[in-house]
Amino acid sequence: MIDKFNGIIYLIIFLIHFIGIGVYAYQLILGTKQFREKFQIDETASTMMRMTGSMFLAIVLMAIYIGFIRTGGIEGTWGFFNLVFVINLCIFFVNTYSIKIDKTGIKNDSNEGVIAPLVFTVLSAILCFGLADKIYIN
Repeated sequence: MIDKFNGIIYLIIFLIHFIGIGVYAYQLILGTKQFREKFQIDETASTMMRMTGSMFLAIVLMAIYIGFIRTGGIEGTWGFFNLVFVINLCIFFVNTYSIKIDKTGIKNDSNEGVIAPLVFTVLSAILCFGLADKIYIN
């Protein structure tokens, strides 16, 4: 198992990254009310929040499949890892713009919307780099 991830460090990073995304999926899908209250989001946004959460859930389910169920493991899964990196990077840029520059509809000045995607972007970049010998094979 550990060899599949080039050692314990990358396995831990993989777990931290996708558990973190799973936490947001849970909050957006099942903990919608508390998440809305935390960030002072109107209840009319609940459907869109759950839609976003379902996308995060899909990423987590794919990570579980690739990391622990798939016969080939993470070998040749560059598309998944690169897509996750690009998604994280886009969320970071859009949230930074929304929270720090545009501020339309911002009632809560929490930096969580910038810091969390930055952390996920860095973690996914580390995974792409550290697992390159496995994920980029044909």
